[in-house]
Amino acid sequence: ALPAVVYLGIFFIVPLIFVLVISFMTRGSGRGGEGFYIMPFTLQAYQDAVGRIYGPVILDSVQVAFVTTIICLLLGYPLAFFIATRKTKRMQQLALFLVILPFWTNFLVRTYTWRIILGNEGLINSFLQGVGLTTAPIQMLNTDFAVLIGLVYGYLPFMVLPIYASVERFDFRLVEAGYDLGANDWRTFWRIVLPLTLPGVVAGMILVFIPVIGALVTPELLGGTQGIMIGTLIQNQFLKSGGNWPLGAAISMVMMGFVMLALMLYAGMTRRRT
Repeated sequence: ALPAVVYLGIFFIVPLIFVLVISFMTRGSGRGGEGFYIMPFTLQAYQDAVGRIYGPVILDSVQVAFVTTIICLLLGYPLAFFIATRKTKRMQQLALFLVILPFWTNFLVRTYTWRIILGNEGLINSFLQGVGLTTAPIQMLNTDFAVLIGLVYGYLPFMVLPIYASVERFDFRLVEAGYDLGANDWRTFWRIVLPLTLPGVVAGMILVFIPVIGALVTPELLGGTQGIMIGTLIQNQFLKSGGNWPLGAAISMVMMGFVMLALMLYAGMTRRRT
């Protein structure tokens, strides 16, 4: 494990320490210093990060990540169940192949494709106007709806695959035993199926929530000014002219806090089950 530990230490832990230190510094001012960081240490960047300007954006990002995770769960759980219960291994492999097939195309290209689909002259609007259901284009691009569609499409496989792994190991004779003891379909699901497949559900939720909360490409391309999330804020502070590196670092650390909280919840649930 030593090579992996060295790699993580150099390329993850050390940069994270630098970001943490910068988040406590002061924004530079004057010629050549504006946007960068100088002494002294201060908590001003964190006050700005959770203040009335940037705080709502962070909360909206958490909300979007949570809603995306729930939608992926509602779609991914039955899909994973459908794949795992196919009678032949060939059908299972084909279904899994279709789930992971989008990964063969660059994520940026797939996101641009949704711009074509959701645009005012895109496939959906062209179809609706062609069949006479609408007389004018429906504004779908640059909305929260477009961002959700793009995020669910992009991260649904991360929900399906761990749930599929749990369902595949599930012993369906337990369902028959539940029926023999008088339980109906709903009670059997809540008391037997869901608890035994819960590790896959929790793992899938973590794998979706963590990358979505810091998503950058999808909100920027599909949401425009309506899709500003934490990733966009961080990019603007670090890369755009007149940015604020301490503020960007502070927002990054706040996002890391949400990620660590999600991982701690996952670790706690795993520990209770063992």
